[in-house]
Amino acid sequence: MASERSSAESRSSHLSSDPSIIATDASANSMWEESFDTENHGVSTKRDYSPVSWSEYFEMMDDVVIGSGETKDVFRVYKSGQDGPLLVLLHGGGHSALSWAVFTAAMTSRVTCRVLAMDLRGHGATQVRHADDLSTQTMSRDVANVVRATYGEIPPPIILVGHNVGGAIAVHAAGGALLPSVLGLVAIDVVEGSAMEVLHSMQNFLKGRPKSFKSIDHAIEWSVKSGQIRNLESAKVSMVGQVRRCEVEEGDSAEPVSPVTESVAEGHEEFYDLNYVTDKAESIASAESCSVYSWRIDLSKAEKYWDGWFRGISNLFLSCNVPKLLLLAGIDRLDRDLTIGQMQGKFMMQVLPPCGHAVHEDIPDKVRVYTHFYSKLATTDFLLRN
Repeated sequence: MASERSSAESRSSHLSSDPSIIATDASANSMWEESFDTENHGVSTKRDYSPVSWSEYFEMMDDVVIGSGETKDVFRVYKSGQDGPLLVLLHGGGHSALSWAVFTAAMTSRVTCRVLAMDLRGHGATQVRHADDLSTQTMSRDVANVVRATYGEIPPPIILVGHNVGGAIAVHAAGGALLPSVLGLVAIDVVEGSAMEVLHSMQNFLKGRPKSFKSIDHAIEWSVKSGQIRNLESAKVSMVGQVRRCEVEEGDSAEPVSPVTESVAEGHEEFYDLNYVTDKAESIASAESCSVYSWRIDLSKAEKYWDGWFRGISNLFLSCNVPKLLLLAGIDRLDRDLTIGQMQGKFMMQVLPPCGHAVHEDIPDKVRVYTHFYSKLATTDFLLRN
């Protein structure tokens, strides 16, 4: 395992639930406006879209090595906490482990638990031999391998938490009994019916998005103003895991950023492309060189896996023999199988409007509350059954 880097910096200032940070349907438009600075005699000032380091939210960053020599794969992980149950956090397609940053700080500051957030293959800073193999079978095995490499063959009691594609992977990992000590399963805004409905329009949607940004700050601004992430605090750390700096040949020019006032369809948000930059210094360096920020993973090339991510996931979720919680951005997302299962009491469900598809980023403190409550129930259930 590669050398670990830890941070002793305080994270308390990043747990704000300021309504200017968390957008609501009623005030969404105000999110895009410039703030009014009364201290500067009414002079209008722009929002700060500068990136924030992972170390403000996680205690440690590490590279977990699976295999050796020519068969070596390296997975980037972020960790917090030393005791209690282990929350394994799995991000959605096109995002990275940093999408869990604000949630992690909120959770670990109030609850005794451990957190492991990992960059899935092809995403973030993870480097694997077959980065284009995005099948649920391969990615769920990755999760099990990383947990074992980090915590041994008998890891702490585990609660799998996944958003969208990450939720599907969590379901497959739990359903396939790939880990020995799973207490519970939390799926965030992943429903087979609604996901399958939007797959046919994915290619056109991806082609219509900007291919590059002139700085990391502009990428953050775009993510907020387009609606991909409605929480500015989360966007400032999460987008650092979605774009990377790349040099532009002389004579070439970066594609202009598309208008940031465009609305993004919530049903497509999980398919955002992804790239990675390591720290804030790179965004400063980009201003001094001919470079742009572009997405790393081209999810349009993963089309053959799209169907497999979601088909059959509702029934598999219902069949998992652990306590289950489904968090949704809207009740309209439920499909027939989940509706029947919910009426039969097969899982707990909570609808958390108003927010976008990135529920855990838009309203991390609310997700923390329900995850904490559910974790206590799952632990009690485990103790009673054993």
